Amino acid sequence: MNKTAVLKLIVLIVVLAAGRIGHAGPAREEAGEERLYNGIRLSQPWPPRAEDFSDDPVLPPYLAAPPLPIWIDVGRQLFVDDFLIETGTLRRTYHLPEYYAQNPVLRPDKPWESWGKGPMAIPFSDGVWFDSRDNLFKMWYYGGHGGGTTCYAVSKDGILWEKPGLDVVPGTNIVYKGARDANAVWLDHESSDPGKRFKMALYAEGRLQLFRSPDGIHWIKCADGGRTLDRSTFFYNPFRKRWVYSLKTSSRFGRSRLYWETDDFFSFSDDALKIKPAVPWAVADSADPMRADLNIRPELYNLDCAPYESLIIGLFSIWRGDYREDPQNETWAEMQKLGHPKQNAVFVGFSRDGFHWHRPDRREFFPVSNKIGAWNWGNVQSVSNGCLVVGDKLYFYVSGRAGKSFPGCGHPDAGGSTGLAFLRRDGFASMDAAEEDGFLTTRLVRFSGRFLFVNCDTAGGELRAEVVDAAGKPVPPFTMENCASVRADCTRSRVTWKGAGDLSALSGTPVRFRFLLRDGSLYSFWVSPREDGASFGYVSGGGPGFKGYRDTTGGDR
Repeated sequence: MNKTAVLKLIVLIVVLAAGRIGHAGPAREEAGEERLYNGIRLSQPWPPRAEDFSDDPVLPPYLAAPPLPIWIDVGRQLFVDDFLIETGTLRRTYHLPEYYAQNPVLRPDKPWESWGKGPMAIPFSDGVWFDSRDNLFKMWYYGGHGGGTTCYAVSKDGILWEKPGLDVVPGTNIVYKGARDANAVWLDHESSDPGKRFKMALYAEGRLQLFRSPDGIHWIKCADGGRTLDRSTFFYNPFRKRWVYSLKTSSRFGRSRLYWETDDFFSFSDDALKIKPAVPWAVADSADPMRADLNIRPELYNLDCAPYESLIIGLFSIWRGDYREDPQNETWAEMQKLGHPKQNAVFVGFSRDGFHWHRPDRREFFPVSNKIGAWNWGNVQSVSNGCLVVGDKLYFYVSGRAGKSFPGCGHPDAGGSTGLAFLRRDGFASMDAAEEDGFLTTRLVRFSGRFLFVNCDTAGGELRAEVVDAAGKPVPPFTMENCASVRADCTRSRVTWKGAGDLSALSGTPVRFRFLLRDGSLYSFWVSPREDGASFGYVSGGGPGFKGYRDTTGGDR
């Protein structure tokens, strides 16, 4: 038996003796508990039954006591928190998207998009997906505030959008005509029934109405869903194979969110809610900043969620006041005359178990503008499926409202258009080093892949890596000295060592990665089973180069 094999056996025995070894693959039940793809054990019962919402931020239990080892076979491993980090000298920076300079990318310019209270062409959650079957970006959106239309647009590049003439309401791009408030559309890549490939939950008449469609154009109502408040939505958690309903409620903190999960999307009903009530989930807490000009405690207006690589990304639409609230305030009265929309902005959060949230950066992720007439003068909202992956960028679509400052609009909640924002792929947070060398050592991790990849910007510096065993010693030949320096700004760079073709000798062995960084930024790392760097994580709404919403191909560079 060679030295490497002996070392693997010793490390495995030590970890097993500690009783802390994890396992790969999807969630499974063991002795009444559920363990996730990353090693996190879910408390029982699940979801947690809190009696009330917390006024202060709550540290997720998986950050208070991370599993050991952590499984990293699913998706790129992002540094949005300390889940993966044992020690190091690198400093973390959180990053914000940049709005597209030519926003909005979709504006109301059809007669039916001005029905009701005023012009509007916005995803009010709704959805923006890349459909690999047709090689098209597809958008569902709210047309005309209160006008009772759900419309559809397509694009080849995600920037220039067309509104096709369809047969639902001949001569228009309307795919559903009927009363609605918020809405969510999900492209279900895992559906075994072609007629249910698209799912929709549309709020009307005090409940979510549930629909299915083979093409996203022709919709069939399947059920009256459970009663809830407006601005409720849903998402699919592929890590646990659960549909999750994000339900608006009212609490002592104002607008808040309840959580309800199911294996069957169409099972959401009044009867199901009686048997298994929704539980308190999320709220705007004491760390959410107030606007100085309004000085009102923020409230959680909406929460859209989507899987991204090895995480669930949460887009928190936070209400921070409305100038119509106090007509006695002279400044507010003036804004009311100008028709200023309510002040909702979108903030970001992260979850590794699909329920608990870590929200370390309380800056506006998608801000409102202070400029009268701007497309996002107020009421900025997210889309249901979060983002899309387009080459080296994440595309985020958001709606904004100009209120009465929109040409021809007479209502402060109308005048809505759709904007686009860009973020580097995996670019939510980076671990950074200046000209002096810095390092980062991960916790014990396990993988079954063969090739180490990083997303880093080291165009002016360098990154090297080594593998360290459970005792803290470098594992030859995967040492720092043998590692070829990565000197590039690239979202998918392979790390190699002299004397080793790949990492297969360490497959299944608990090890740590130690990264040495100089004058650069590290955004993520992952171990792929393929040389093209496919992460086998989730890419939210998909994108060119992907066959669904999972990275099984490496995508486009």
